[in-house]
Amino acid sequence: MPTSLFRKKSIDKIIRDHEQGLSDGHESGMKKVLNVRDLTMMGIAAVIGAGIFSTIGSAAFNGGPGVIFLFLITAVTCGFTALCYAEFASRVPVSGSAYTYSYVTFGELVAWILGWALILEYSIGNIVVAISWSSYFNNILHNVLGIDLPAYLTTGYQTAKSAYQAALAAGEPTDAMVYATAPKIMGIPFVVNLPAFLIVILVTMLAYIGIKESKNTANFMVGLKIVVLLLIAAVGLWIIFSEDTTSNWSPFLPNGMTGVLKGVSAVFFAYIGFDAISTTAEECSNPQRDMPRGMIYSLVICTIIYVITTLVITGMVNYKEFEGVTDPLAFVFDKINMQKIGTFVSISAVIAATSVMLVFQIGQPRIWMSMSRDGLMPKSFSKIHPRYQTPWFATIITGLVVGIPVLFADDKLMTDLTSIGTLFAFVLVCGGVLLLPRIANKPGKFNLPYINAKFIIPVIVIAFTWLWRHRIAEAVSNIGDEGYQEILFLVFMFTSWLMAIFSFLRNYSLIPVLGMLCCMYLMIEIPAKSWLVFFIWMAVGLAFYFLYGYRKSKLATNP
Repeated sequence: MPTSLFRKKSIDKIIRDHEQGLSDGHESGMKKVLNVRDLTMMGIAAVIGAGIFSTIGSAAFNGGPGVIFLFLITAVTCGFTALCYAEFASRVPVSGSAYTYSYVTFGELVAWILGWALILEYSIGNIVVAISWSSYFNNILHNVLGIDLPAYLTTGYQTAKSAYQAALAAGEPTDAMVYATAPKIMGIPFVVNLPAFLIVILVTMLAYIGIKESKNTANFMVGLKIVVLLLIAAVGLWIIFSEDTTSNWSPFLPNGMTGVLKGVSAVFFAYIGFDAISTTAEECSNPQRDMPRGMIYSLVICTIIYVITTLVITGMVNYKEFEGVTDPLAFVFDKINMQKIGTFVSISAVIAATSVMLVFQIGQPRIWMSMSRDGLMPKSFSKIHPRYQTPWFATIITGLVVGIPVLFADDKLMTDLTSIGTLFAFVLVCGGVLLLPRIANKPGKFNLPYINAKFIIPVIVIAFTWLWRHRIAEAVSNIGDEGYQEILFLVFMFTSWLMAIFSFLRNYSLIPVLGMLCCMYLMIEIPAKSWLVFFIWMAVGLAFYFLYGYRKSKLATNP
């Protein structure tokens, strides 16, 4: 059984099946029309979405203006991962992204785990996007139409309950809070985020019918987003220096690097989506050359945009004002009585969030479709609608998975889970590159540069251990009292030393190892309570695999 758990797909067979049109039972060739410019714009379209319009606020509240350092750290981490994605894309130039890559390198069990984890990126991530969409939509209703929906219809139940409990613990008045004033059904407050639910239903309907988004439409969306952000930067900088609010940048690190690192999940969520480029391998004219360039260019451009935007909003409004704010870009203009600009930002955010939701709501069913075709999910998930030619059943299930929780969920927990799931996928992609056989470089084709990590990684780990020696000592001496967060840190340190030893003994490639270590470090800075939910989620996934996928897998009957 252990061997069968890690049965692998052959790269040669995947490519051969793809070339013969056998991967889905009919000719599936796609037009190879995407170039570096298209891929870069696609990356920006995927990254500049809900993150910058929503989670950037909570990151700024925790870290102050200095949260820009976390954006830079995250960008470097994503850069390492992007190069590993590009290496896989050059070896396995078919759609499937991380799920297919892990099937080739680690085997079926890990591929299943990764496919299950990607649900957190696509479906659970869309819950956060929908909540952000709701905040900006309500801003439009208020400023343009003068309509104010009841608070109990625009707030998630868990969010309202958590705020109520926090106020009780702090001895603050709770009479006017949503959880206390909402109508009750059988004694339970009726608090739901109705706008978020409705947009999920609408987007799911569009995904069910099938939307053909041309690259020109995607480029238009990118242009709109960039124009809005340039407007925010220009107006914001003018206000900061004309009104002399630069004092908001002091202190730059109000809570030190500890406060900055609290924003890990929020900041990383802002970068989620760049890996969507890897799903277009079959449509690139030269994926081996263009995909790594597109990924890196889009990451650099987005990082610059994020840093400037963060500096602008924290210069306009003090970082302390962003507590609990889910529409930060509109909030800063409302705060300084420039509601018209805030409304314009809200309209742009609604459009941006809708496009991101549509992309992810289309992407999730296709992941399930791939898993179904491999026999790991029921056949219903790969059924194609005869008229719309979409995976209709998987699309409906995706709508339910996103739509039901969005009524009640807490966006902070959803953000954490999304970030953990995506970082987990990134770790496996980077680790998978280490298992690929080395091949000779070919002119005009991308090959991940081989830099021997034999001495570099051990030196980095030793230096990191020295810099964090006090935290290590405290975690060890108080391991029974520190809580799960420090246990996660000690696990990371143990793993880092293992990677250092193996790098020295086996001459590992530097970039994949750095990608793994950086992603793992960002993971362990996410609150431990979110990890508990993540482990429960993975346990449910493993149970499903052993009860269904292991027996039904096509590799079990046709290796």
